[in-house]
Amino acid sequence: MKKILIVILLTAATILNPVQVMAADAWAIAAEALGVLTAYQSTLREILSLGNNVNAQMEVRKQDIEKNGVDKNKRDVELVDSIMTRLVDGGQYELRVNSLPFVWNVNDSEKFNASCYPMNYISVNRGLIRGLNLDENQIAAVLAHEMTHGIEQHSAKSYAQAVAQSLGAMMVGMNVDNGRNIDWSKFSAMVDYSIAKNINVPAEYAADEGGFYLMTSAGFNPGGGAAAMNRLGYYVRYETQDVMEFSASDINSDETFSDHPDTDKREEKLIEMMTAYGGGHVTVKKDDRAYKVFIDGAEIFHSINTGSDHNNAAENAYFFAGGLSKAFHDYDSIDAWNFRRVDNRIDLLTDESAYRELRELAFMYNLGEKIQAAVTAAYQNETPATRQKIHDDDKAREKFWAKIKSDADSAKAKAATQLRVNADVYNDYGQGELALKQIERALRAKNQDDIAECLAIRGRAKAICGDYDGALADTNSAVEKDSSNLYNFLNRADVRHMRGELELALADIERALAIDDKNFIAYKLQGDIFDEQGKTAQAEDSYRKCYELSKKNPDLIPINYLEKIDAEAAEKIHKEKAKNES
Repeated sequence: MKKILIVILLTAATILNPVQVMAADAWAIAAEALGVLTAYQSTLREILSLGNNVNAQMEVRKQDIEKNGVDKNKRDVELVDSIMTRLVDGGQYELRVNSLPFVWNVNDSEKFNASCYPMNYISVNRGLIRGLNLDENQIAAVLAHEMTHGIEQHSAKSYAQAVAQSLGAMMVGMNVDNGRNIDWSKFSAMVDYSIAKNINVPAEYAADEGGFYLMTSAGFNPGGGAAAMNRLGYYVRYETQDVMEFSASDINSDETFSDHPDTDKREEKLIEMMTAYGGGHVTVKKDDRAYKVFIDGAEIFHSINTGSDHNNAAENAYFFAGGLSKAFHDYDSIDAWNFRRVDNRIDLLTDESAYRELRELAFMYNLGEKIQAAVTAAYQNETPATRQKIHDDDKAREKFWAKIKSDADSAKAKAATQLRVNADVYNDYGQGELALKQIERALRAKNQDDIAECLAIRGRAKAICGDYDGALADTNSAVEKDSSNLYNFLNRADVRHMRGELELALADIERALAIDDKNFIAYKLQGDIFDEQGKTAQAEDSYRKCYELSKKNPDLIPINYLEKIDAEAAEKIHKEKAKNES
């Protein structure tokens, strides 16, 4: 496995010798000013490399679960899974060629936070889900914000910035093996500290903006971002003082302390985005304790706090306005609003979840006719330029993401190969769905150099997902296209293994070994099948060959066979297991 040595800021003299290199991004500009641009760029390359490493992604997920546990509330987990699936599969975005598909987990931390690591792993705290009252639109806004950090590779740049600037002249040395030798929780804490002292406001605003369009494109309420920021603002003012959590600025007018800009300013910007999204027709204004919603200047709805929830006035107003904004954005005429009379009141729009609060509040307060009149006037008075701008903005975003996709599809052969390799590693982890996402990107790459192996990998992924017929069809095609590649036979052997066709699987392994009899993977799979068949002597022989060819990697050998092959290595594993369990 590749060993990466990162040694940053070996001496304080590094800081005193600015490197005259053109800065390529905001972090690089800051690093250049501090004289640590070389350290920043070097670290960024290594972090981006880890960000495109499936083993590192799986490792950081494993560490998060070990450190923070898993949320035991099934409802929390199902809600986040549902929201992330909608964002990942239905949101408008594209991954850069050196970025991995998103992976996430809901941990058991009570802190009000979520974070995205450089390898597109999103850690969601139970405290965030509860703090946002399990509201899907607010949670979607936060998760889309975190996804944007990953999509734009803010996370990698933040980590590189933190290492390059940490405490001004910290010496950091890490022997990195697929991310396993990094304590990511400590690394993340260092990142939080560095950013807290060297705030990067533009990245947070950029993530707010990117998150807004990502979540709205996936069908969530455009008011979710402002509502979540309002709740966050209350939380950081009255419920936490933890700067490492999710804190607001020390002084509202001085955005220099925390890793997030003043929540009021961010809330205002999110309201502005919501207004612009609906063609400027819908606005929200705060008047003392009340929040008022207007359509083209005419007040339609006002909301005040009730009960013990200090944020429900803002949330009601933002979701009410967000529903209106979405409809103005999506529909070019009033006809699609579907105004209709129900139980002597006017109802509108559809059962789509983004309209739920708008329809409920409108029905509760009998606002249907008022809304209909205001919307009718809005379309009558709307200038062609207003509607054209909505369409032009949509086309601009579409063009932007098309360029990202085109660049990824046109990447050099080395990058295309890495797409294929990453898909294969996902298969090794049993992550068939992620492997399928990744292999489709590999097949799309114009400079892909091994379509046959891509098909073999896709076949194995299909088998992992339970599509055994599709799996065999793909692996058969792979072997037909290229019978000189032993991995095509090994992938088909694994598919046949999963189909229960053990003798056919063993035949494919023999064909692979005829191509290269020094391939430890072939002996590993062969040993597994012999063991299932109860042929222990043959299994031991295969595992022994695997062990020697893999440079005595004990992780590949079942412990009962390892005890016979290398008793000392087996004893070491037993001791480590006992130590971990004690």
